[in-house]
Amino acid sequence: MPTASIRGVNIHYQVIGDSGPWVALITGGRRGHQELLPIARKLAAQNYRVLLHDRRNTGASDVLIDGIDGEEEIWTDDLHELLKQQGALPAFVGGTSSGARTSMLFYLRHPEAVRGLLLMRVTGGAFAAGRLPDNYYGQFITAAEKGGMAAVCATEQYQERIAGNPSNRDRLMAMDPKKYIEVMTRWLAKFNAGIHLDVMGVTTEQLNSIKVPTIVIPGNDKTHSSKSALAAHAAIPGAKLHRLPITDQDVQLISLGEWAPHEDEIVREFTQFMRPLANK
Repeated sequence: MPTASIRGVNIHYQVIGDSGPWVALITGGRRGHQELLPIARKLAAQNYRVLLHDRRNTGASDVLIDGIDGEEEIWTDDLHELLKQQGALPAFVGGTSSGARTSMLFYLRHPEAVRGLLLMRVTGGAFAAGRLPDNYYGQFITAAEKGGMAAVCATEQYQERIAGNPSNRDRLMAMDPKKYIEVMTRWLAKFNAGIHLDVMGVTTEQLNSIKVPTIVIPGNDKTHSSKSALAAHAAIPGAKLHRLPITDQDVQLISLGEWAPHEDEIVREFTQFMRPLANK
């Protein structure tokens, strides 16, 4: 898989498709780009070029725990530079879960770079607010406080990062635990500032300011309740809502892989949405 030097880190990426309008899709959580390969391949078959990448600190890309901005804002600027290097701007930008949130933040930071937004499984609600801060930041701060960077490297998530990119271990072990805790605590505070919003991480005012065509496909678990997607749809001017033939489930998390039976429908809705916008 190709690697690009983006703002001081090596970012692993993949372009699916040889021609057509550019689409950037962003995975959820801290998962690598492979999560979206099935949808990307089906979009490419409809004559779209899909850029997938492992965000910094995810997948096989470099880990770099640094920066004044929040982690998700850093991801948006990395993606903008990656798309710029590919000659892919403006592009359709979308994703699932935290990828949907990052897509909205991408628009807010780089509105001229976006043709439209493709939002799946929007995150929000009390359950997500209670679960995600520790899942993303708190547990690793605790590990560093108790056992330094060796304890951080021993966590399941960082073991995955090291397995995907062995040089990540050297970078992490060279880091002062106090610096790691400082940055992660700052990122946690920025993340916590938006956890109780109807659409996690994005205010109603910000949603109201989105001026590009947007399609929203709701999720159906406690982390991605349909209520959060409906709030996004209601607040983004002119947004289109497409509901899959699913209902909300009383479970913590439904993996995107469990949506495989709906991939053809998702791709059909996305292509119908993008087609009239591609040449504008």
